Amino acid sequence: MHLKLSFCAALIGAAFAAPSPRSSPHVLHEKRTVEPRNWELSHRLDANKVLPMRFGLTQSNTHRVEELLMEVAHPESPRFGQHYSPEEIVELFAPRPESISAVTNWLVDAGFAREKLRLSANKGWISLEATTAEVEDLLNTEYHVWNHPSGDQQFGCHNYSVPAHVSEHIDLIRPTVQFNHRPSPKMGGMGVPSLKNGPKKSTKEIRITPSLETCDQFITLDCLRALYNVDYTPVSTHKNTYGIVEFTPQSFLAKDLDLFFANFSPSLVGVRPTNVFIDGAVIQTTNQSFDFNGESDLDLEYAMGLTNPQKITLLQTGDLVEGAGFDNWLDAVDGSFCTFEGGDDPTQDGIYPDPLPGGFKGPESCGIIAPPFVVSVSYGQDEVEVTPAFANRQCTEYAKLGMLGTTVLYSSGDDGVAGGGGVCLNAKHQPVNNGTVFSPGFPVTCPFLTAVGATQVNPGSTVNDPESACEQVIFSGGGFSNIFPMPAYQKTAVTNFLQNHPPPFTGAQFNNSGRVRAFPDLSANGANYVIGINGEFGLVFGTSASSPVTGSLITLINDARLARGKRSVGFINPSIYSPAFASGFNDITTGGNQGCNTPGFTATKGWDPVTGVGTPNFEKLLQLFLALP
Repeated sequence: MHLKLSFCAALIGAAFAAPSPRSSPHVLHEKRTVEPRNWELSHRLDANKVLPMRFGLTQSNTHRVEELLMEVAHPESPRFGQHYSPEEIVELFAPRPESISAVTNWLVDAGFAREKLRLSANKGWISLEATTAEVEDLLNTEYHVWNHPSGDQQFGCHNYSVPAHVSEHIDLIRPTVQFNHRPSPKMGGMGVPSLKNGPKKSTKEIRITPSLETCDQFITLDCLRALYNVDYTPVSTHKNTYGIVEFTPQSFLAKDLDLFFANFSPSLVGVRPTNVFIDGAVIQTTNQSFDFNGESDLDLEYAMGLTNPQKITLLQTGDLVEGAGFDNWLDAVDGSFCTFEGGDDPTQDGIYPDPLPGGFKGPESCGIIAPPFVVSVSYGQDEVEVTPAFANRQCTEYAKLGMLGTTVLYSSGDDGVAGGGGVCLNAKHQPVNNGTVFSPGFPVTCPFLTAVGATQVNPGSTVNDPESACEQVIFSGGGFSNIFPMPAYQKTAVTNFLQNHPPPFTGAQFNNSGRVRAFPDLSANGANYVIGINGEFGLVFGTSASSPVTGSLITLINDARLARGKRSVGFINPSIYSPAFASGFNDITTGGNQGCNTPGFTATKGWDPVTGVGTPNFEKLLQLFLALP
């Protein structure tokens, strides 16, 4: 038994030993969203294999999460900026005692010893170990094994059922229908090079010294400051925090940072981020190439350069063997999100301690750091790859971070209306070659984070000319969710777009109901970034540049607010969509985000699903946010 058990878990005892309701028939609880592509169904899972089962209990007040978040995030709310404490978050969302009782009694009645059950510290999960045969009988399902050409292997079930009287008390059960459609991190997942991940590299050589006159060819720190009207030096660096998430084995090279800083921000030569190692993470330097270092180098060079002298926190996530998913960094910044033995999805996230040879044997990183005021994540996946239950549970966590005062930014993707790697869907919403249905991303479709698209300085234009949607090398990810409903804060903007600029596509190509979450929320330049990479300069493209740049500007705004005794801005979407903030953005009205053999959507006046509300005008945004309580 691990020492962390005394903190992260408790025995489920007699307090929840109330008589169980009369047995009821099983009902379908979850089914796999889409069957695995490029994976081969192999065989039934060994009946004696022990599975680490985790039952996610229905949290309290999740139906109020948008309301609770708006109370502290809407600029017109009298409670704006009065963020919650971690203890208040736990209390607000802890499952009801009757949910704990119902699920506990069901498991005990099914033959599992009460003393073998564990309840997580936030009371959100019940954990137990059971054989495949026991779980199949419990959930009326069958577990199979799938093989990948890479040599990777996964197991799971197509669907599962629970008794009707238990269903309302359970959000989801793991491991079951969740399936990582990419190979595991070791075989090519989140932080490992693939067609889906990381910025795109240009073959164009940098032969001249970049200047403001050449920003249409080479984006630098000065270009961004000119484009977005930035002239501010932080003064509250001891109070402020800005986190950049990277997934091992992606890592920065110190020599690359110094190469970039020597040319564009000399006072930063020798300066490094504050490293927070999550779940056995390391800054690996064995593999050195654009694919392994490009993302981290890009994120840190521009985040550090734009916020200098603010110290940047690097949230390096996952060990070299197993890697990590989005839940892992969320565990680290919010202890209430952790569960017994991690509780993360084995098909999406790293489970620690890592049992694999050479893996991290320490305890999972559970609440090891307070959430930074701003967090930028330049990674994503396709919405079709996750179940609605999984997506909603993670999305609620982003809302909680917003309630705690954190701005969470995610890149919107680089393939326009298509999914990662340009893959689209068929009529059954399955990823296929030559698909015709648009494929939105995840987590960017979660309405409780800020999705960042990409723009460009048009060839031959200057920093004083309007930008357009990025149409060089990459296309700004944008569109409409197939899972999440439309949040109130964007209803007017999105409805206006659909009514005044109706896209030339049918409901068979995208969710045109007018009732779902639309993205991105805003944009920043994503083309022709000069970075130091592997000892030389290179040019990169991607919304993976747009997100950390936007995060840097929000960090500067937080600095000014903190200097005046105010709090961080937290979740910014209700503000940036409000009419009062319209002057704080440069509206992008040209360009598109082609994909799925279509021109995609078109940037136009007002919000659009290519560039959102536009690019930031820092000075105007600063004054608008300073005017808030």
